[in-house]
Amino acid sequence: MNTYELAPAEAKFAELIWNSEPISSGELVKLSEKEMKWKKSTTYTVLKKLCRKGVFKNEDSIVSALIKKDEFYAGQSRSLVKSAFGGSLPKFLAAFIGGGRLSAKQAEELKKLIDEYREG
Repeated sequence: MNTYELAPAEAKFAELIWNSEPISSGELVKLSEKEMKWKKSTTYTVLKKLCRKGVFKNEDSIVSALIKKDEFYAGQSRSLVKSAFGGSLPKFLAAFIGGGRLSAKQAEELKKLIDEYREG
């Protein structure tokens, strides 16, 4: 799966689309002006960029996702684990938990996930 790098403003814009899709490009312009104080030209420039990256499409003035929000953030998470923790999920979890403790429910949920995704 591709990893898509988005600047903070692009990510906020992407959230607008994911939360509103499918949305007409005209309505997206209005929403972007209201939520982000963007001009029409800025909205279309960023939309074109995200379409070129393969995150969204704009067909017949209707904007929709090519990659869903959950898929996007899953890719971002995998990229973080790979770059910051050498691909080690246990190191990531240890850092994420820090000095804290897991509740019994959290521990059980993690065990279920491990069993579900275990190789072999």
